[in-house]
Amino acid sequence: LSSRTSAAEKETGGAERGEKQYRAHQGFGDHHGGVTGAHTYFYTDEAKCDQHMETFLHCIDASSGSSEDGFSAIKLTALARPQFLMRFSEVLVKWRRFFHQMAAEQGQAGWAVLDTKLEVEKLQEALANLGIVSKAESQQWFMGENLGTSGTVDLLHWNSLFDSRTKLSRPLLIPNRKTGQLEPLLSHFSEEEELQMKRVLQRMDVLAQRAMEKGVRLMVDAEQSYFQPAISRLTVETQRRFNRSQPIIYNTYQCYLKEAYNNVTGDVELSRREGWHFGTKLVRGAYMEQERERAAQMGYEDPINPNYEKTNEMYHRCLDYVLEEIKHSRKASVMVASHNEDTVKFTLRRMMELGIHPSDKKVCFGQLLGMCDQITFPLGQAGFPVYKYVPYGPVNEVLPYLSRRAQENRGFMQRANRERDLLWKEVKRRLLTGNLFS
Repeated sequence: LSSRTSAAEKETGGAERGEKQYRAHQGFGDHHGGVTGAHTYFYTDEAKCDQHMETFLHCIDASSGSSEDGFSAIKLTALARPQFLMRFSEVLVKWRRFFHQMAAEQGQAGWAVLDTKLEVEKLQEALANLGIVSKAESQQWFMGENLGTSGTVDLLHWNSLFDSRTKLSRPLLIPNRKTGQLEPLLSHFSEEEELQMKRVLQRMDVLAQRAMEKGVRLMVDAEQSYFQPAISRLTVETQRRFNRSQPIIYNTYQCYLKEAYNNVTGDVELSRREGWHFGTKLVRGAYMEQERERAAQMGYEDPINPNYEKTNEMYHRCLDYVLEEIKHSRKASVMVASHNEDTVKFTLRRMMELGIHPSDKKVCFGQLLGMCDQITFPLGQAGFPVYKYVPYGPVNEVLPYLSRRAQENRGFMQRANRERDLLWKEVKRRLLTGNLFS
């Protein structure tokens, strides 16, 4: 629990003033509770994070030596202090929420992210009326390159504004919707915490550099929603540096999240504007039970889609958007990480309609080792790039991982029966043709 509480919060007792979703909570000190599909690391100290980085470097080397165009998966909870990830996530969410609050006041409530554009003059007046900054001062905010040049500001402009404003010594104040009071967006970080932030960026840089040298692509796994905004932002920062000529870094989007489509479309648009390659792994998600229980206990909105059908709809919507981007720009790549046969069929159909050929290697598929071979092998035989996600480590760590994956996939036993039937059918075919061992 203490690893998710900042030094400043411990000194001032200010943890209770933060957003509920991003507070440390005793009941969820164990990140494994209610998690059926993933491993979460525990922060001990910076030396342990460095050891994890070394393990990931070995993983990259192993992937490079075993196959062409391989992937290695990493988790940022292995490389960063959870407290930093939670607090950074809170700041990013507050800043984005403030943008949508301003948009609602300009009559754009509920608009799609990429359609929402604030008129600069009205925004300056609103900032002055709120007492955040004078109109004369805010004019300096909107003079940067590509910022407000059309007389409007969208969410991507707004995020770049956050980067420049937070470097100023004067605290950036935003309104608290519940109290009506202005509060500092960034609370105090200790020198040690500032150093931890620099270290996680350095570790990501080391891993990305090794991946690029070895011809391996690096997939940054998605984690709990209270870590994810920070994880995604750090991943995008790494993509901006290393995905200039090809997609080396892949971000992961969990399609059971209500915000998944907005997150995907926003990052695709950013890659278009800045000219780098967008790489993504699309998953449904692995933390549903824990997320829902935590939201209910702590009293904040459940971040997960209400049912499986909505998650499927979200997955296909996000996937279709990326496939359209591949068709039009060729600067996007996607791993369809799914055991769902309908999703695989949907992908194949849309690839055919959009003229995306398997040899383009812009679309690949991924399943877990030991699961859904009836999907993996036919895809590979048909010429599609397809991967098996291989866990490795001591047996007592790897077996629980696989059992959680089986739990996660509720139709696992039905699929196992189907695989058995298919195998038996193949045995009989070979017996009848006299080619049992061919």
